[in-house]
Amino acid sequence: MGCVHGKCCCRYPRSSDGDNREDLGTYAQVQTHILAGRSVDSAQVPSHNFRLEYSVLTQRGFYPESPEKENQDSYCIRTQLQGNPNVHFFGVFDGHGQFGTECSVFVRDRLVEILSNDPTLLDDPVKAYNSAFSRTNEELHNSDIDDSMSGTTAITALLVGDMLYVANVGDSRAVLAVKEGNRVVAKDLSSDQTPFRKDECERVKSCGARVLSVDQVEGLKDPDIQSWGDEETEGGDPPRLWVQNGMYPGTAFTRSVGDSTAESIGVVAVPEVSTVHLTPHHPFFVVASDGVFEFLSSQTVVDMVNRCADPRDASSAIAGESYKLWLDHENRTDDITIIIVHIKALSNSGGGATAKRNGGRTTNTQKETSEIYFTPCASEGYRSVRSDLSEVSC
Repeated sequence: MGCVHGKCCCRYPRSSDGDNREDLGTYAQVQTHILAGRSVDSAQVPSHNFRLEYSVLTQRGFYPESPEKENQDSYCIRTQLQGNPNVHFFGVFDGHGQFGTECSVFVRDRLVEILSNDPTLLDDPVKAYNSAFSRTNEELHNSDIDDSMSGTTAITALLVGDMLYVANVGDSRAVLAVKEGNRVVAKDLSSDQTPFRKDECERVKSCGARVLSVDQVEGLKDPDIQSWGDEETEGGDPPRLWVQNGMYPGTAFTRSVGDSTAESIGVVAVPEVSTVHLTPHHPFFVVASDGVFEFLSSQTVVDMVNRCADPRDASSAIAGESYKLWLDHENRTDDITIIIVHIKALSNSGGGATAKRNGGRTTNTQKETSEIYFTPCASEGYRSVRSDLSEVSC
């Protein structure tokens, strides 16, 4: 979901049998052509003697009322950060607003560059992440791009040896596959930052935001009823953020990079960072924009990847199912970007809470675990993924 003045401003009707399917058929042919011919790339992690095999798909949405609208998603895959063969970066950036493409491309380029040049990256990845997001946000504000009503979400994964650090700003998502007996279970590595989350809702309210759905702000529903269910059942008219005496900016998320107007009512660029020690029980992870997860659960996405040996086939299947569900519910689709990363031949017997440089390699000292740790800012203690984040300042 974006802001009211971005990709979600047009409330398209649910599709019906009377729709013009000729246009959709043409679009499907174009989509099939774009999905073909993608490659699978790989990166070694010599410190722990395993490798990554990854594939990326990005596809513009179908916008019948804006046929020339460009894909506002962008992505970044950068291997061997700082010349270290054990450090790899994957990111998806979902732009929104009139200048959403410019914002997502700016953040895509600057965030990884700032991380690459941070001498503290390997000693304290969480601190480096927070610093990089803050600096990127400030640079975007000071750039030639008008980010007053535009910005981007960002979901990024940084691999350091066998430690995975996921930093999230917004409502895109990273998901880890975990083998549990005969099952492969989806474990979210990020928590969507939207007003559906009570902690985030209360945080932005304390910063002056009105939190209302479009129907509520337009007077069609009672604004005093502050109960919106959950994203899966109430995503069609979600709660959004508004200034006290205006019908803007209407963001459906509580954190982003850019969106300088929304910053005045609590939208921040502070990432929530989760940390997981990878083990042989983790066959792959997925980093994707919210266009994937609007109608597909994390578990469904993991199941689809697990059924495909080739990540290209999996990303094509996920994109196809996402588009089908979008068109079942609406008369348009969102942009979609998916990075699938398979973890091959990992056989570590131990891992560490922190990964440090040692002659260009990484060493780890903690016992093997599949537990995911989470912190919203640069702090010494890790907390559970559902912890209260209300202390983030406006």
